[in-house]
Amino acid sequence: MQITTCYANNDMQNLGALLMTSFSHAPRTPRQAEILALARRQGHVEVEALADLLRVTPQTIRRDLKLLCDGQALHRVHGGAMHRVSTVSNVAYESRQKMAAVSKHAIGSYTASLIPDKSSLIMNIGTTTEQAALALQNRKGLLVVTNNLNIADIFRSSSEVELIIAGGHVRTSDCAVVGQSAIDFIRQFSVDYAIIGASAIDHDGTFLDYDYREVCVTQAIMACARQTILLVDSSKFTRKAPVRIGNLSKIDVLVTDKPIPDHLASLCDTHNTRIEIAPILSGVDQTI
Repeated sequence: MQITTCYANNDMQNLGALLMTSFSHAPRTPRQAEILALARRQGHVEVEALADLLRVTPQTIRRDLKLLCDGQALHRVHGGAMHRVSTVSNVAYESRQKMAAVSKHAIGSYTASLIPDKSSLIMNIGTTTEQAALALQNRKGLLVVTNNLNIADIFRSSSEVELIIAGGHVRTSDCAVVGQSAIDFIRQFSVDYAIIGASAIDHDGTFLDYDYREVCVTQAIMACARQTILLVDSSKFTRKAPVRIGNLSKIDVLVTDKPIPDHLASLCDTHNTRIEIAPILSGVDQTI
């Protein structure tokens, strides 16, 4: 039996466009394939670092990035490009740990320098807040409340830190404790600092995340702190997420790794939000 399938002209055009889009995502050279693989692992890549790593000129890398961005495989940002991620679901936890790892380490270390001994703080879920916890684990006299079991694990052997863990539903993908029980528990506290992260920052200064349950916990954390410190690397200024946490105008300190867009810097200045740029050690390979 011979089966013949007929398509209308519009169907054929749509199919052709779909096939062209699919093929356009594919890298054209081994070097572009390596760039794309790095972007997937790290979340973003930078022109100068790629040029050094691949032993080509920055101009060659810019041409490669243009082709990959034109094909919708990457999204162009200042100084490089980032892997395209969903606007409705977050990257897997293990992948997020590797994305912008050097910047997150620098942000976490710098944030720890802002926290005096014998302080009380609440820390939420996030790979950057976990870097702050690593930098704080040997401090003296801290009271740490968290809904992040990864942070609890970091502090569990710290004899000088009193650790309190919120109860509730554990999100197994990243060990976040979420839900109404966690919110009610956190509302009992009034602490010196909230140390929080976010998945994206919009053009109007709104910072966002993917899970409304996590957002509700973060909002409760902010309400219980005398100062709120937001930790975000520069890639978050070009990402999108669907659920609003708050606005930079309500943040006391923003710690990041690069100068932020001018209009957001103006917003922060208007609302007395202090911007701190974490120094990254020279000579550190940011492609790791």
